[in-house]
Amino acid sequence: MKRTLIAVGLLVVALSTAQAQKLTGAGATFPYPVYSKWFSEYSAAHPGVEINYQSIGSGGGIRQVTAGLVDFGASDMPMTDDMLASSKIKLIHIPTVLGAVVPIFNVPGVSDIKFSGDVLADIYLGKIANWKDPRIAKDNPGVNLPDQKITVVHRSDGSGTSFIFTDYLSKVSSDWANGPGKGPSPSWPVGVGGKGNENVAGLVRQLPGAVGYVELIYALQNNISYGEVKNSSGKWVKASIAGVTAAAANLKQMPADYRVSITNAPGATSYPISSFTYLLIPAHAADPAKGKVIKDLVSWIVKYGESEVSALSYAPLPAGLVEKELKSIYALQ
Repeated sequence: MKRTLIAVGLLVVALSTAQAQKLTGAGATFPYPVYSKWFSEYSAAHPGVEINYQSIGSGGGIRQVTAGLVDFGASDMPMTDDMLASSKIKLIHIPTVLGAVVPIFNVPGVSDIKFSGDVLADIYLGKIANWKDPRIAKDNPGVNLPDQKITVVHRSDGSGTSFIFTDYLSKVSSDWANGPGKGPSPSWPVGVGGKGNENVAGLVRQLPGAVGYVELIYALQNNISYGEVKNSSGKWVKASIAGVTAAAANLKQMPADYRVSITNAPGATSYPISSFTYLLIPAHAADPAKGKVIKDLVSWIVKYGESEVSALSYAPLPAGLVEKELKSIYALQ
């Protein structure tokens, strides 16, 4: 009897040891609110599993995961062919949620401003420098815009949010496309920088006359005004789950590697600055035990975590995409 109890005790210890894993991840701030919730819930349901995710920006996440410094990365920007080729580790992209980047502003006495794409581009190019500019006024009849200098706020770190924003600007403005262009760290012509969505939101709140761009949840959490944006159908659209879902629905076919842009999507209800965000997962885990936990974590996110994203103002993955992704996840080794 005593031997049996000892054997059972040793088995329990062995099983708990096998299940105990500390995972490290780093990257995008765009999905941090929902990732924080997911990782906390998964750990609570799987005793012994700890997940430490550092919200350092997509650029930092890509650098760390390609160098093998973390177990997984996160990025709002799909990695380029060159990035994938130079990575020490073969990585796959797993879309997790859809979100919206919104133009936020702090204009005293004004609660709503409409932004056409070319106006947004020219604000960030420094060509439009005052809120009373005729081009802003034209899009906002009846709004009492002040004679006030515009303070441009952008990201200072390598950012997937910046990639989404500049990917959109490059599609709607030839001056932007032929100038700074799209990327996580473009050469900003004007403005002040803030690290992460959190600091951009904070700077805009602090600076009267400021304009910036953040993921929708950061605008909502910080109670910052954000504007409507003119979409490719010429309709003014305010960011919403429905508008992001409509943008994704216009994607005719998801590429096999999931790397895709849905900014400036067609459709009367599509919100034009929408995007997928990704987890960057090693195709072959260096530590099989960790690999097994990561595989279970990511499949749990796709199967169950999606039901929680709308409460945080993200849009869930389309049902057809979930099935496709699960096949990719189950193929991980």
